[in-house]
Amino acid sequence: MRAIFILFVILKISTGFQVNQIDESYKISNPDDLRDERFWLTDSQRSLRNKLYLSENKNVAKNVIFFIGDGMSVPTVTASRIYDGQKKGLVGERNSLFMERFPYVGLSKTYCADRQVADSACTATAYHTGIKANFETIGVSARVKLKECQEALRAENQLESIASWAQKAGKATGIVTTTRVTHASPAGAYAHTSHRDFESDFDVITRHADPEQCIDIGRQLVENTVSKQFNVIMGGGGAKLLPNSSAHYSGYAGERLDGRNIIDEWIQAKDGTTSFVHTRQQLLELDTDSTNNLIGIFANSHMSYNLDNDGSQPTLQEMTSAAITILSNESNGFFLFVEGGRIDHAHHETKAKKALDETVQFDEAIKRAYELTDPNETLIVISADHGHTMTINGYPKLGNTITGVGTDMTDIDFLPYTTLSYANGPAFSNFFYSSPRSGMDKSENGLLFNTNDHVVKRYDVRKISNIDGKDFQYPAAAPMIDETHGGGDVAIYSSGPWSHLFTGVLEQNVLPIFMSFAACIGPDELNSCNYLKNK
Repeated sequence: MRAIFILFVILKISTGFQVNQIDESYKISNPDDLRDERFWLTDSQRSLRNKLYLSENKNVAKNVIFFIGDGMSVPTVTASRIYDGQKKGLVGERNSLFMERFPYVGLSKTYCADRQVADSACTATAYHTGIKANFETIGVSARVKLKECQEALRAENQLESIASWAQKAGKATGIVTTTRVTHASPAGAYAHTSHRDFESDFDVITRHADPEQCIDIGRQLVENTVSKQFNVIMGGGGAKLLPNSSAHYSGYAGERLDGRNIIDEWIQAKDGTTSFVHTRQQLLELDTDSTNNLIGIFANSHMSYNLDNDGSQPTLQEMTSAAITILSNESNGFFLFVEGGRIDHAHHETKAKKALDETVQFDEAIKRAYELTDPNETLIVISADHGHTMTINGYPKLGNTITGVGTDMTDIDFLPYTTLSYANGPAFSNFFYSSPRSGMDKSENGLLFNTNDHVVKRYDVRKISNIDGKDFQYPAAAPMIDETHGGGDVAIYSSGPWSHLFTGVLEQNVLPIFMSFAACIGPDELNSCNYLKNK
């Protein structure tokens, strides 16, 4: 029997790791299973077998798909795993997102060149170009300070992205996002700017700058070499690409003051079959097998949250699927950047349920990408640009609704609290009230703050009507108009050629370096072809 087991393991290792080979017996619907010690011993053997299947894949990565979950902190992944499992009737704590089944996991340090806690602009520069930059700048070195437009125009300060390296190697390229296509994360693939908010000339002028010196990101979409050569662009942001002087048949209200129609300009500059779509139905009906280039703009600003989508906008999974099909028409392979951008926006609003749902939608896109490609020749890397301040706290009982009220009380005011909460954010006043001190308030016990005349107490969250609703804003310790980012490390998940490199605690800027190494693109000293040839 032992010899048969060893032979089984050897055969599995020789065929290489496949995510869909993982034994899924970890998924359970009965929490009583967790009380059986045999369950845990069997589970350990399952985990061991999955690890023994692993073998390092040192093939050249023909294709690279890079997923960024904007604001997808480790607690966000944990809570989303539970949320997803509970929706499916499983023990959520035992659930696993598809990305968590990837064989290699690491951590990424997200700080900027000048900030301890990063924004999405400096991080986009790091993970697209391999160089860390300053807060709120995109595609320029740390020599460029915020709003220094002249310095951003200097060629020596402009950084080259992995998308550019892929194009020079003859690969097809594309960007897909649920945010505006001119937003910080996708812009890191093609733009160079001293301020992330310079998305249109209207934005530049509104911020008291010269649009001829501070070239807006929308304009760069049709003037920069990289973005002109994209085969696929999908996301939102029609306002940043269309003029305010005339109506557009998409129904989007443009804000550009220069009269330029960036969408039409991009289409007119392309060779081959090029399409523009602005609805889900148009995308689903598109013949992607015969399409060479596609620009899909599905919203005037950011695309809708999945929980708010009325079906008129495609899902991230649908956009990712269409992008891969189109890019696969190039025989030399492709590089695709995919962002689940609204995880971040939901966190800023402390709408945790939407953040978790957006993470699950992001995970569905990852699963589809894996299904459409060959793991022996396609490197898939998943990470986040930064975290958020949401925590999973207290000691709730197993199976308690992750987006609801916890199962224990505080030992100060003897009231319950939500399992999810934020270090700072809006809706602070929704959870506290002040009232004149009465004879009942003589004891300090149960009071959060008091003066001679007034006391401050917490509302009982069990009595809040929309608790667990999609737009419920969770408690925060410090009042802010928008919740801030968190500075903790974020996870990296990887599968495919050279995915074993993406382990340990890494600087965020090494991600494009490792990806280019795997794909034999980029600077000569940074690709695996030269490494293996000279070894």
